[in-house]
Amino acid sequence: MHITNRSIYLPRRTFLRGLGVTLALPFLECMLPSVMKAAAAPNGGLRRLVFMYLPNGMDMGSWTPKGVGDRFELSSTLAPLAPVQKQVSVLSGLAHVQARALGDGAGDHARANSCFLTGVHPRKTAGADIAVGVSADQVAAMQIGKNTRLPSIEMSCEKSLRQAGACDSGYACAYQNNLSWRNENQPMPPIGDPRLIFERLFSTEDQDPDLIAGRALRESCRSSILDVVAEDAKAFQKNLGTTDRHKLDEYLTGLRETEVAIQQQARFQAQQASKPKPAMEKPEGIPTEFPDHVKIMYDLMALAMQTDSTRIMTMMVQHEGSNRPYPFIGVNEGHHDLSHHGNNPEKMGKIAQINKFHIEQVAYFLGKLQGMKEGYGTVLDNSMIVVGSAIADGNAHQHHDLPVLLCGGGGGTLKPGRHVQFEKETPMTNLYLSLLDRMGVKADKLGDSTGKLEKI
Repeated sequence: MHITNRSIYLPRRTFLRGLGVTLALPFLECMLPSVMKAAAAPNGGLRRLVFMYLPNGMDMGSWTPKGVGDRFELSSTLAPLAPVQKQVSVLSGLAHVQARALGDGAGDHARANSCFLTGVHPRKTAGADIAVGVSADQVAAMQIGKNTRLPSIEMSCEKSLRQAGACDSGYACAYQNNLSWRNENQPMPPIGDPRLIFERLFSTEDQDPDLIAGRALRESCRSSILDVVAEDAKAFQKNLGTTDRHKLDEYLTGLRETEVAIQQQARFQAQQASKPKPAMEKPEGIPTEFPDHVKIMYDLMALAMQTDSTRIMTMMVQHEGSNRPYPFIGVNEGHHDLSHHGNNPEKMGKIAQINKFHIEQVAYFLGKLQGMKEGYGTVLDNSMIVVGSAIADGNAHQHHDLPVLLCGGGGGTLKPGRHVQFEKETPMTNLYLSLLDRMGVKADKLGDSTGKLEKI
């Protein structure tokens, strides 16, 4: 394998630096020695753990595939995953029992959201005395977060979410609007603004006065992040071989495109702000069009994983109970309203349309990861990505036989490309224990877990 004429070797955590910027790099061939050492480590080396939440359940008839094992047939909702089917397992039979009422009455959406990563039944309160449990992502972040620049990232495709007051049948808004919990009383609010995510990934948070001053100067001049590291990048490329130069160029081009897309949205919103205000509240979402917002957020997630900026991520695409309409696919009614379909075929069909739209975006994200080379495989090969919901049929608010996907190869520890049927009422948290173990995270129990899954 050709590295460079100078045979240089770089550590995996190599950065380009400029005015107020610390820019992580993708995996390059000249980092192979350090990656080989990591692969020999007890935890199996570089792996990522990502949790993605889709709200309001699914039309399970359109979700559930035919057959089990590795010869299963994708359902109509899951059909967009065909290009990456060998990297995706459909898991059936998992449950979140703690999302049920258990004597607390209504409030399934708040319980589903807060229970999804904790496996804990939330205390029913609309006050400040919230209590649920530590989420799986934060269990991982507390143990291995120190290995990356950011311990974890929490994201959403909503601009802002209420964190105070009551939202769902006497449950505090914090339950319904957060997936990630640092402890039983402290949620980790997700970020919905792609500009803030971009800055968090690629701008320094150091207390170095020169770097802080440099960042202020860059922003005052509205400079591109890539422009301010251009000199360092140019000098760096001289030491790389042909393959690495090509890979670095692809990475910087993708980063530039994402940055430009964010800047375009900012300019568009600035132009809109100067126009007469409409007689209605400003719609949620950055960018203005929801599909654009989802795409940019998935692009940023892929960049964070490619650069090893963090290995722990959560994405709450929309909060439980979201009543967002989807006019861009011909669905003008609110999502939550439709989920209470009363077995009306037309409403169920529209729910299936919404579900398929979200799976199309997941397929786009997985495709990006599959195209990112890393060592002898891809970023997707080295990832474990859970996509799902804590509600199955939204009409009945069922919390068993949940819609769950497990994507990626887990650094060779998973066997993707199958439909796996577990025993009924198998705790979802058993899956999380199994994934945490593969991340090198020590956890004997999580929420209502009863043990680890062996068939993933």
